[in-house]
Order: sequence, then C-alpha cells, then structure tokens
Amino acid sequence: MVLVHHLRLLPPDFGTGDVPMRRAHEDKRLPGFRILNWHFYFTAMLFVYGRILSHQLVNTVTSDKIFYKLVSKLIKYQMVICYFLYIAGVMWFILTLKKKMYKYQFGQFAWTHMILIVVFTQSAFTVANIFEGIFWFLLPASLIAVNDVAAYFFGFFFGKTPLIKLSPKKTWEGFIGASVVTTISAFVLANVFGHFQWLTCPRKDLSTGWLLCDPGPLFKPEYYPLPGWLSRWVLPWKEVAILPVQWHALCLSLFASSIAPFGGFFASGFKRAFKIKDFGDSIPGHGGFTDRMDCQMVMAVFAYIYHQSFVVPQDYTVEMIINEILRSLTLEEQQILYTKLGQILQERMVEL
Repeated sequence: MVLVHHLRLLPPDFGTGDVPMRRAHEDKRLPGFRILNWHFYFTAMLFVYGRILSHQLVNTVTSDKIFYKLVSKLIKYQMVICYFLYIAGVMWFILTLKKKMYKYQFGQFAWTHMILIVVFTQSAFTVANIFEGIFWFLLPASLIAVNDVAAYFFGFFFGKTPLIKLSPKKTWEGFIGASVVTTISAFVLANVFGHFQWLTCPRKDLSTGWLLCDPGPLFKPEYYPLPGWLSRWVLPWKEVAILPVQWHALCLSLFASSIAPFGGFFASGFKRAFKIKDFGDSIPGHGGFTDRMDCQMVMAVFAYIYHQSFVVPQDYTVEMIINEILRSLTLEEQQILYTKLGQILQERMVEL
C-alpha cells in the first residue's frame, strides 16, 4: 500500500538540523504515539474511502436486508463518526504532550497530517478513476511509466542540455523525446485498451465478476477516409477506424509529458532538502516504489478532473438518473418512487 510506505519513509536518521523528524529514542519516551498516528490513518481512510465507496457498497449488499440496513445507517452517519474519531485523536494527542517534547510531538503531528493529505488526495482520485472504468486508471498510469522510461533512454543516449537544476540528469533531449513517445503511445494504447469491455465498463458495486456493458460512443470506432494517394501507394486501407477516446488520450499524454514530470521535480527537491538519495531501495538503481509514484500522484488527480469535465456527459440521461437513484435512495425509498412514478404515468395515460 502506498500510504503505508509513506508512513515508513521517515527513518530514524532522516533530516538534519532542527527539523522534527521521527527519532527512535524519542519514540520510546512517548508510548502510544505511533498508535496515535495509525489512528489518524484509519480515520482518514474511513472518511475518504467511505465517501467514495459508499454507493458501491450499498449496491453490493442489497440482497441481505439486515446487512443492507446496517450499511445504510453507517453510511448515513459516516461523516459524524469520522469527525468524532478525529476529535478523539486530537484530544489523545493533547493529553500525551510532555515537557521538553513539545516541538518533536507537534512536528510529528504536522508530518502525519501532511502525509495523509498528500497521499489520500491522490489515492482517492485513483480509486474514483477505477470505478469510472479501469481504463481511466490504467491509461494515465501507463503514460507516466512510458514517459519515465522514454525520458531515461533519450536522456542517456542523446542528452546534452540540462533541463532543471533540481535533477541534473534530466535533459531537454530526454524531455522532448519522451513527449513524442508518450503521445504516440497514448494514441495506440487507448485503441488497445478500448476494445476490452472489462476495462471500459464503470464499476457500480464491489463484486469481482467480469463487467459487461454498452461501451458507449467513446469506445465505438469512427471511420475516417484516407486520401486516395495514401491508400493507393502507402497503405492498403481506404479508411481508418479511430475510437473517439483516442483523442482524449492525446490530451492525457500532453499532461503526462509536460506537467506530470513536475511531480518528480518536486520529489527531487524534497529529497535534496533533507539530503537523501531515494525514498527506498526496493528497485536497484531507481530507488523504491515511492520514487516511481511521484508523477502518478499528479496524473491521477488530472485524469479524474479531465474525465468529469470533458468525458462525462453534462446532460442527464436515463441511465445517469437511474444510477443516481440506486446510489442515493434506500431500497424502501426506491419502491416508493417506483409506486409514485406508476401513479403519475397512469394519470397521464388517462388524460391522453
């Protein structure tokens, strides 16, 4: 889990000067302080993922009336529960304050909140992307990986001009070459991924079965005729099939190649500020898992915002209204709505 890794990326000797980082000998003087950090972690997880997964969870347990009522009540009061859990954590923190340890304790309190905000923000958007369809998680993540690898190889073989002082090994040649490769890859990968329904269908519950749905206009090919000279002398086709989502993929690739790398530059500056080379060592020569996730954080947020702004239809459709009813109303409320709609339709039929 990315968050667990982030909570552990502050080793005993991390940081210099007066920066209040975790120190083993001070932790021993504060029994239960680490448990308090985990309390904030689980509270944040319950708040964020509870808000995102609540509708899918309700749809999953509709067959069991008792469990359905229990889950519905928990979801209804989820925000109140999370609030009082957080207040309990703050009170716990205040009651454990010790003389000559205030600076360290408040430093740890601040670091815990910063890590939770940064990590949970991007992870929440990542989960939301998955429920819109695995396509909207897999494509952006793949573009970041492609851009990272392409920048390395272009910079290694052709790099001469430094790009930014924070990362001396980053070059303009690597940046431009990676941008071209990422754009081409986005167009191709969107076509490949777009042909698999289990990647494109949105997930409405927490079941693990294969997804089947109407692909929608984004994933239905549109045919474009080729110029006569091109189809006669170069290509054997008279027309080419392109999925509309491939044009959206180009926008994602533009962000992945030009803006997302600044997430990596930010991480580089952070590591240099505290004089560490990498966040981990699980990948020889490339740091740890967290070192590969810096750009993904920025990309996940953008992918969600782009999808909601430019991909999701702004006009209400019958399917969108039905989904909203299933998400927002309890089973009893849905039955009442069904009865009232039937009465309204019968009255209109009589008037006709």
